[in-house]
Amino acid sequence: MSHQDRDAVQSRLNSRYLAQALQWLLAGIDWKSVSFRQDCTWTPVMLVRAALVWAWSDENTLGERFFAARRLLMHLFPLEGPFATSYQAFLKLLCRWTGRLVALLQVALRERMQEKLGCQWTIAGFVVFAVDGSRVDVPRTLSHEAANSPAPDPSGKKKRNRRKAPQSAAHTKKANVPFIWLTVMLHVGTGLPWDWRTGPSGSSERAHALDMQNGLPAKALVAADAGFVGYDFAREVRDGGRDLLVRVGANIRLLRKLGYVKESHGTVYLWPDKAAKRRQPPLVFRLIVAQGPKHPIYLLTSVLSPDTLSDQQVFEIYKKRWGIELFYRHLKQTFQRRKLRSTCAANAAVELEWALVGLWALGLSAAVELARQQIPLKRISMAGVLRAFRRMLRDYLHPVEPGRSLRALLRAALVDEYVRPRKQSRDYPRKKKHELIGIPEIVKASPAEISRARELKSAG
Repeated sequence: MSHQDRDAVQSRLNSRYLAQALQWLLAGIDWKSVSFRQDCTWTPVMLVRAALVWAWSDENTLGERFFAARRLLMHLFPLEGPFATSYQAFLKLLCRWTGRLVALLQVALRERMQEKLGCQWTIAGFVVFAVDGSRVDVPRTLSHEAANSPAPDPSGKKKRNRRKAPQSAAHTKKANVPFIWLTVMLHVGTGLPWDWRTGPSGSSERAHALDMQNGLPAKALVAADAGFVGYDFAREVRDGGRDLLVRVGANIRLLRKLGYVKESHGTVYLWPDKAAKRRQPPLVFRLIVAQGPKHPIYLLTSVLSPDTLSDQQVFEIYKKRWGIELFYRHLKQTFQRRKLRSTCAANAAVELEWALVGLWALGLSAAVELARQQIPLKRISMAGVLRAFRRMLRDYLHPVEPGRSLRALLRAALVDEYVRPRKQSRDYPRKKKHELIGIPEIVKASPAEISRARELKSAG
C-alpha cells in the first residue's frame, strides 16, 4: 500500500485523533539534549509517546500496556520505526532518561497552560498554587523496603511512619509498610499540576514544597493547609519572593501589638521563642477569620493590604485549594494509581512519574477544548476524559463515528450541574474521623517581646 493510500485510510480512523493529540502535546520540544546510544532503536520523541500511551492504557499488567502502546505507535507512526520489542529494555531506558524527558515536558506543558488557558491563569491578580502531600502505596518487596522505608534521621536511626504507636503484631506490620510520599504543586486556576516531588515514607512535604518554589512564576501565591504552618517554612517562602496563604489551628501561637510594623486590623506576628532567641525577625501576617460549614476557619496571608487581596478573596482562594484534593482523587481512584504495580523501586518511581505526566496531559487536552467552548473548567469530568482517550486507544482501527471524535468526546466529558442536597447519613459508618484543627493561640506581645523586636528593628 502506498503512503498516500495509507494516509487516506488512517484519516478515516480513530487513530488519527490520537496522533493529533500526541503531536499537539509534544510540539515545539527540542530533544537535542537527550542522546541515546547509536544502536538504540528508540528516539526521544517515540519513547515519550510510548510512555504517555503506556500511562493511559488500562491493560491488566504493565507489560501488556507496553505491548498495546507499541502496537498503536507502529500504526500511528510506521515510518519512524523500527520499534524495540523488549519491555525490559523500554523500562531500563525510561529509568535512565525519565528525569530529563519529564523536565522537558513540564516546560512545554506549562507554556501551553499559560498560552491556551490565559483566562484561568490568575485569581485576584495572583498566580495561585495549592500544595499538599499524600502517600502512594507500593508492593511490599525487599526493593521497596530498602528504598521507600522511612528515611534515617541525622543520628542514623530510621524515622517512624506518622502513625500511632502499634498495639499488636498486626499493627506493627501495617505501620512498617513502605510507600512513596508524593507532594504536588497544583495550579489552582486550571486545576492542573505544575510540579511534584517524591520521596520515601517519612519525607517532609515542607521540604518538597520549598524545593519546588524556585520553579514558580512571578506573583505566585502558595495556598496550603495547617500541615505547612511553621516559621522556617513561611520565612523561606517569603524570602523566595512568593506570598503565602495558610490555614492555622491550635498548633500555632500568634502575637498581637508587637509594634514591629505599622499595624492595622488583623495584623499578627509569627515569632516563636526559638526564632526570637536566634535573633531572627518576626514574620508579619494578616489574620482572616471566616465561617466554614461548621466551624470558624483561621487563615494567615502574607498579603497585608486588603486593597490588594480582600478578606473575601482570601477565603475564596482557600476554598479553591480543594482542587488539589480532587487531583489526588483523580490520580488514585479514577486513574487507579492508589497502589503502584512495579515490584522494583526504580521502576515504581518511573511508573508514578509517567502517571502524573499522563494525567496532566489528559487534563490539559480537555481544559483547552472546554476553554474553546467557554465552558468552566470546574465542570471537567476526569473520568469522562479518561474514557474518551481509552476509547480511542481501544478502537483506534475503527472508523470515526459521526459526532464521536476525540474532541467531541472531550466536550461531553462534563460533570452535571445538578445541586445535590447535603445528606445527613446518621447511620453510615465512617472510616476516617477528622480531628478538629482548633483555634490558634493569639496573645498580646509581652513587654520583653516588644523590647526585643524594637532592638531587632533598630539593628536591621
